[in-house]
Amino acid sequence: MPATQKPMRYGHTEGHTDVCFDDSGSCIVTCGSDGDVRIWEDLDDDDPKSINVGEKAYSCALKNGKLVTAVSNNTIQVHTFPEGVPDGILTRFTTNANHVVFNGDGTKIAAGSSDFLVKIVDVMDCSQQKTFRGHDAPVLSLSFDPKDIFLASSSCDGSVKVWQISDQTCPISWPLLQKCNDVVNAKSICRLAWQPKSGKLLAVPVEKSVKLYKRETWSNQFDLSDDVISQTLNIVTWSPCGQYLAAGSINGLIIIWNVETKNCIERVKHEKGYAICGLSWHPTCGQIAYTDAEGNLGLLENVCDPSGKMSNSKVSSRVEKDYNDLFDGDDTSNVGDCLNDSAVKTHSFSKGIVNDEEDDDDLMLASGRPRQRSHILEDDENSVDVTMLKIGSSLFKEEEDDQGGSIHNLPVVTSQRPFYDGPMPTPRQKPFQSGSTPLHLTHRFMVWNSIGIIRCYNDEQDNAIDVEFHDTSIHHATHLLNTFNYTVADLSHEAVLLACESTDELASKLHCLHLSSWDSSKEWIVDMPPNEDIEAICLGQGWAAAATSSLLLRLFTIGGVQKEVFSLPGPIVSMAGHGEQLVIVYHRGTGFDGDQCLGVQLLELGKKKKQILHGDPLPLTRKSYLVWVGFSAEGTPCYVDSEGIVRMLNRGLGHTWTPVCNTREHCKGKSDHYWVVGIHENPQQLRCIPCKGSRFPPTLPRPAVAVLSFKLPYCQTATEKGQMEEQYWRSVIFHNHLDYLAKNGYEYEESTKNQATKEQQELLLKMLALSCKLEREFRCVELAGLMTQNAVNLAIKYASRSRRLILAQRLGELAVEKAAELAATQAEEEEEEDFRKKLNVGYSNTSTEWSQPRLRNQVEEDTEDNGEADNTEENTEIHKHGQNPFFKSADSSDMPALKSGAVTSSSQGRINPFKVSGNSKEPAISVSSGRSTNILDTMNKSSKKSTALNRATDNEKSPVIKPLIPKPKPKQASAASFFQKRTSQADRTEEVKEENPKNSSSETPAVCPQNTENQRPKTGFQMWLEENRSNILSDNPDFSDEADIIKEGMVRFKVLSSEERKAWAARAKGGTASDGAEEKKRKRVVDESQETENQEEKMKNLNLPKKQKPLDLSTNQKLSAFAFKQE
Repeated sequence: MPATQKPMRYGHTEGHTDVCFDDSGSCIVTCGSDGDVRIWEDLDDDDPKSINVGEKAYSCALKNGKLVTAVSNNTIQVHTFPEGVPDGILTRFTTNANHVVFNGDGTKIAAGSSDFLVKIVDVMDCSQQKTFRGHDAPVLSLSFDPKDIFLASSSCDGSVKVWQISDQTCPISWPLLQKCNDVVNAKSICRLAWQPKSGKLLAVPVEKSVKLYKRETWSNQFDLSDDVISQTLNIVTWSPCGQYLAAGSINGLIIIWNVETKNCIERVKHEKGYAICGLSWHPTCGQIAYTDAEGNLGLLENVCDPSGKMSNSKVSSRVEKDYNDLFDGDDTSNVGDCLNDSAVKTHSFSKGIVNDEEDDDDLMLASGRPRQRSHILEDDENSVDVTMLKIGSSLFKEEEDDQGGSIHNLPVVTSQRPFYDGPMPTPRQKPFQSGSTPLHLTHRFMVWNSIGIIRCYNDEQDNAIDVEFHDTSIHHATHLLNTFNYTVADLSHEAVLLACESTDELASKLHCLHLSSWDSSKEWIVDMPPNEDIEAICLGQGWAAAATSSLLLRLFTIGGVQKEVFSLPGPIVSMAGHGEQLVIVYHRGTGFDGDQCLGVQLLELGKKKKQILHGDPLPLTRKSYLVWVGFSAEGTPCYVDSEGIVRMLNRGLGHTWTPVCNTREHCKGKSDHYWVVGIHENPQQLRCIPCKGSRFPPTLPRPAVAVLSFKLPYCQTATEKGQMEEQYWRSVIFHNHLDYLAKNGYEYEESTKNQATKEQQELLLKMLALSCKLEREFRCVELAGLMTQNAVNLAIKYASRSRRLILAQRLGELAVEKAAELAATQAEEEEEEDFRKKLNVGYSNTSTEWSQPRLRNQVEEDTEDNGEADNTEENTEIHKHGQNPFFKSADSSDMPALKSGAVTSSSQGRINPFKVSGNSKEPAISVSSGRSTNILDTMNKSSKKSTALNRATDNEKSPVIKPLIPKPKPKQASAASFFQKRTSQADRTEEVKEENPKNSSSETPAVCPQNTENQRPKTGFQMWLEENRSNILSDNPDFSDEADIIKEGMVRFKVLSSEERKAWAARAKGGTASDGAEEKKRKRVVDESQETENQEEKMKNLNLPKKQKPLDLSTNQKLSAFAFKQE
């Protein structure tokens, strides 16, 4: 006869209610949201004893005369039973506990809280506590292993974990449940339970079935379900004998299975259909007490009553023993509690043994049908079937000795293979749309990206989709009816793309609203083939893509034309589009020990279609999964994993992935997360929504977007060196997109690249200065290798000022190498220009893409040749500064770049660092400013030069200096050049200070490269030495080396009075100036016709000088131009 259902009665005010029996089964104990614990002698008890334990009671447990309750004041309290006297507080949490349970002998309790913690507390000594951390959301329920080895827990983070109590580790975790941010929003409270006595099986209610996992192997043995179940199961409980399992659903259905036969033996419906939230089996007889979410108490009697469940034919006691061993291990004494010393029907039992999935992969049913297998993830065809990997079991080993007369004379199959104790496979994560919230929510984001937001409302009042654009000037907001139950969406400036799964009647559909269409038809819908569901979609510029369950990726034009179709290497996880780029993430295989095994493809779908990433492994943090994949606003692929690590594609390092941010570092609490919605490289911004205690935000109230900064995981970022290294490489990575844009013909801001180069060179020079102070000269040369040529010039300047001769020499050699590389590159570009010029023969002279740089270079030549003689006064001012690229005047920052025909060196940045000025007055200003200030103070001026150099070489194809390869010189000669220059510099310093003191406040640091003639200018000392060389040799006939002559000359020159030295310097200056004037006249006559022809262009391009070729000088002679300037 079926179980008897008694009428329900009022127990507590409406809300979550819990129920349990006392040890003997004589009382029913309930607690509810009114804060009372009531003790009922039976269901008809009209005057139950009531104990008030707090404002609200969420859970209660009773054992050994101790009544433990989880109360709303965040405590776990103890009362005596049945007296109800308070007996203290066992433990506290930072928020309310949701479930409390006793272990088998009543010595410990376990409690799970909304602060994500699980605690095990000794009842007699509450100081003996163990805390288990690992859940990322409130804990829903707990269950003690009968042997006190394991503890199982479920959580709102979607996971079910098994903890090893002794060392507080988590050997296994299954992502089984739908995620939510709080218990009140949970679809199921997932009250799981271990099989009594043996603890061989763990029962977990998941969706519409109960999954049973085997102890220690943690494999999914089988699922229990029934066609009657239409809603999610909420709670499970075992019969005391461990042979029956009862489950309650959220729509009031109670189902009872015989675990051995997997048959459903009872189906009871709640009279009002309320959710079953409490379920407890009587310790000795066939009664089940249950409570609902409205505070009512009910009772089922005669559950599994032998008189109604047994058949006349009974199996032998031998079979009964085998059966008991199969399910209860060594403990067979209490079988009579449920079966009353009787066995189940013979045909049921035989079917049960044959159909059991415990042991052997080759057993078949009598009908020949293979055994059904179950999956870890409900309704997920991509999930891992753990039972496929199990190698053996011990269930039949206990029976090996007495298995001779087995039922139906089946051969005994025992496992001889070793027990598998290796890494366990990780369930594959399901497909998702980046920027969306979970599907089970009634109000959810379908997508939130840098274009706009799509929300979906699916409740009793409305089933609709709202589309909102961040920039309403492009498109207005749209409201759509969700008649096809669309589940995934994407949004771009051009279109809205929606997709739905197939149903029994309808195929899976792809629906596009083409907003930018110029005709009247703005919508199109495509039906997928039968048995093919769309799992991920994305939009690009002029195209749409859909990945399906058939491992196909289908491309469409934005107007609805079907394009290419190709196969995916594995089940899709997610994908994203930007412009012509499409990134696809899929499962490459099965991951182990909590790791996902993902691959990534990157395709360009422009006119020349090509694949950039060919299914490379996608790096993820250990035991994490993918949560967001997309592109930065500038078009660089990025993704985020569940540990909050943001990674970006580094195109400058062979398409590797670099972590650029850890959002967890910005979270205040462990349960807080950041939900990424967009990434910008310029400015460097990570746009995301802070989520308190959750992984995703609610739709209402509207979430506020926060902006996080990026930080690369470099070592020792607390130190100045580490900080600058991180800033430099972050600047490099975040400006790689400029090279990509230029390479692919996109427009971009030239000033952005210049500013980036300036920042990078500043950081490199600061690092070089720091290394110099730390005596790390080798490191200085390494840093200089990363610099532009102008920055290397500054580095040489700094090294010489710091009296580091070897470093200055090394840097000079490096500068020559860099100049040679630039010259080689320029030679190739000039050849290409000549070829382009030939192609343009016969066409008009209008500026084209190819002819424009050449035209500009021609203007430079005209300007250079004709602009010098325009104003003698201005050129005199230029001569005062000479060729010093490091000069910084007192008010230079306020001066315009163009000053009446004077051309600043920063306008082109191609100043030859090794060319010596034709004017002896120049060093005085340079040295005086350098002595009073640090060389790094001039960074703002020098950086402009270096960025201008890049601009000139990359975009304008201007000619670059082609330095001659220096001939090797003996060390004596090298030293001679140093000493020679040093003396002349000192003389110039004194002379200029006296003759022109007002020069320190000159108008502009302008330089005229045209002053440098084809012969090296002579200093006063050099002229004096030439005239007195014979005297020195006559006084010292043993001098054979030039260095000795120069040394002796320096000694004699220093003896001269200051007036004599100035006179010699003046003679040297006068000669150079006159030579320069003569040269200018010659140039003016030669280029007179060009001047007339290009007069207008000359006025516009006065700041485009052309460089002269340097002399054939050795490295040290070139360095001597600026290496030792002294006062």
